[in-house]
Amino acid sequence: MLFIIFAFKGRLVFLMVNFLFSQNSFVGLTNLGATCYVNTFLQVWFLNLELRQALYLCQSTCSDYMMGDDIQKEKDYEPQTICEHLQYLFALLQNSNRRYIDPSGFVKALGLDTGQQQDAQEFSKLFMSLLEDTLSKQKNPDVRNIVQQQFCGEYAYVTVCNQCGRESKLLSKFYELELNIQGHKQLTDCISEFLKEERLEGDNRYFCENCQSKQNATRKIRLLSLPCTLNLQLMRFVFDRQTGHKKKLNTYIGFSETLDMEPYVEHKGGSYVYELSAVLIHRGVSAYSGHYIAHVKDPQSGEWYKFNDEDIEKMEGKKLQLGIEEDLAEPSKSQTRKPKCGKGTHCSRNAYMLVYRLQTQEKPNTTVQVPAFLQELVDRDNSKFEEWCIEMAEMRKQSVDKGKAKHEEVKELYQRLPAGAGL
Repeated sequence: MLFIIFAFKGRLVFLMVNFLFSQNSFVGLTNLGATCYVNTFLQVWFLNLELRQALYLCQSTCSDYMMGDDIQKEKDYEPQTICEHLQYLFALLQNSNRRYIDPSGFVKALGLDTGQQQDAQEFSKLFMSLLEDTLSKQKNPDVRNIVQQQFCGEYAYVTVCNQCGRESKLLSKFYELELNIQGHKQLTDCISEFLKEERLEGDNRYFCENCQSKQNATRKIRLLSLPCTLNLQLMRFVFDRQTGHKKKLNTYIGFSETLDMEPYVEHKGGSYVYELSAVLIHRGVSAYSGHYIAHVKDPQSGEWYKFNDEDIEKMEGKKLQLGIEEDLAEPSKSQTRKPKCGKGTHCSRNAYMLVYRLQTQEKPNTTVQVPAFLQELVDRDNSKFEEWCIEMAEMRKQSVDKGKAKHEEVKELYQRLPAGAGL
């Protein structure tokens, strides 16, 4: 960044203001090389107010650090656990004066290779599992159970013997539904296929304990309960048996801003109407390269923002706008034309994850406050950053003053020259 400042001295003041005061309500995240996929998930999780509040309530060594002596406080705070890294990162995202912050501590704690792009869909699953395991050690039940309360649903694998009619169930929890998109055009079609009945026949017959023999049977998934936050993974990255590598399915999938899940749930009663809250996008045609961004809805204002690492753009008119993301994708020979989308619906060939929030009559909690011990760390970071800005501004002033002095010196020399000496 210093190189840019000194190479373009005239733009220094603009850069300072740009660093200090973001034109949006949110703070960006630095891309450490190939960590854009991590940044998108961090912004989505940050805007889950219940998760953020629970993380702020986590017991932390940070509070012990802030209560320590002055000698200890002279050292930079170093989070010790994943929860502490998220605590500090979320506090900075909420109240930092910087236009964007560095998530390297969090990324390093996860042991991620910053130079290699990982499977974004796999990362989401593994991190949720890690976070739940870490939070399970907390004493506060609101903190300990937040992952299950927000993201966990339950379904059953139900198998019915065609011979005797015996039904067997295998219960399973889920934190996201993995939906096949091949051959489909609409999200609802993908959900229907996920729940579609499967026939077990021939070599794939089912061993019925009641009949004590292999029998033809049917098997399907029944949704028993749904979470407050419904994560839907669109399986765009699939294994290609012909090449032995993963490939990306660049097919359009249509989805609505409102999703009624009641027809798909086994136990009726209650509301199962969801509102779209985030769309995670992969730019590019390859499963091994490209760029990740996220469109996320602010739960407090209802406004949509596009999070692209350091850059954040507010969408106009509180509307989700995906058009430009589809235009940026490279065309492929097998690509179909983009279908027309009606009001309140969208089509994307790059969306790989959709996040829906359960629709409620209650307004979201708008009073998520950064704890005092974390705010003190944020204030300290803001002070350091402002001091750096002042120092850079002073360096620029000195550079400009030297330039002016040199100009006056040369001007004076020319004035001392005899008439015609410069010809």
